Amino acid sequence: MALPRTIVIAGAGIGGLTAALALAERGFRIVVLEKAERLEDIGAGLQLSPNASRVLVELGLTERLKLRAVVPEAVSIMSARTGGEVLRMPLGEAAAARAGAPYWVVHRADLQSALSGAVADHPDIDLKLGATFEDVAPHAKGLTVVHRSGTIRRSDLASALIGADGIWSTVRQHLFPEVQPRFSGLIAWRGTLDATQLPKEFTARRVQLWMGSNAHLVAYPIAGGRQLNVVAVLPGTWNRPGWSAAGDASEVMEAFAAPRWPPTARMMLAAVDSWRKWALFGVPDGCPWSKGPVALLGDAVHAMLPFAAQGAGMAIEDAAVLAQHLSLEDAQDAAGVTAALKRFGQARQARVRKVQRTARQQGRIYHLGGPFAIARDLAIRALGPDRMLARQDWIYGWRP
Repeated sequence: MALPRTIVIAGAGIGGLTAALALAERGFRIVVLEKAERLEDIGAGLQLSPNASRVLVELGLTERLKLRAVVPEAVSIMSARTGGEVLRMPLGEAAAARAGAPYWVVHRADLQSALSGAVADHPDIDLKLGATFEDVAPHAKGLTVVHRSGTIRRSDLASALIGADGIWSTVRQHLFPEVQPRFSGLIAWRGTLDATQLPKEFTARRVQLWMGSNAHLVAYPIAGGRQLNVVAVLPGTWNRPGWSAAGDASEVMEAFAAPRWPPTARMMLAAVDSWRKWALFGVPDGCPWSKGPVALLGDAVHAMLPFAAQGAGMAIEDAAVLAQHLSLEDAQDAAGVTAALKRFGQARQARVRKVQRTARQQGRIYHLGGPFAIARDLAIRALGPDRMLARQDWIYGWRP
């Protein structure tokens, strides 16, 4: 007897919603469990390089995103040491022509709204808000996935369960309790500001990457260019789980004090109305991707440092590859589902590990000081814009 064509996804974040759309296109009925009572407008900006935007375009999300996403013209690599630009790497048309898909920067809430809107319009996807995953039990007819809504306990019969429930994944804890997130010793401070608060030269359609001794700063336009997203990364000991706690602006301004940081960078930081902070954790390399008919996706299996701007991109890639490897034919029996989910993990492991390593390495490079910073800046200038863009081909040129 064939298993049900239902797949349950735990988590309605970027990866979970993308996976829901991609799997529904393959003919599955999808149930998405999300513990939040509503999808809130939380978070900050995201960079969606062509490897990620390509998947979203193919899922038909262009119209939903085009009024909110911004296409940056370039990445300006800036030096806190000199206060000036080290190199400007072209994006915009140059990156799109090279990779065959756009480079977008967008507020996380806008991307989640586009995805959830497409999910709501799809007849084969049921998004259950306020539904917390509790347990999963395999049996001859598939899986029974147990979840709770308030005091009411319910269950769904499915052929597979996908844990897309983030770095503090309940599904991963259920499967692999020995795998625990590790604190990196770094804290990201995030905020937004109205673009009209700064002179136009500060809010041009570009990504600014400021590198400084033991800290760095990233800023780029979101919300159709009406806001500027700012992320400052600093070392620290505060490591509360979660990803959004109130932050004290004085701590940021003290860390980016003059003369170590130039007036241009400090002006952006001072214009942020309120800060949220986020202790940067990662999932250790080598976390298993699946166990039987249950698989992990996105941050649940490979949460990484944000220094390659690929956290959301890797989750979106995961969703596309999962849909490639899991078909209705596989759902004829448990062995077929198990084998398909194993192939999915095998197909993703090498690339994701390389991106994780790249993110760690770039974080160290951004935070160099003294003579090492001088050598870094000279090396970046020597590469030049075209070669810098070419060095991203292995990421941006990926296709599912």
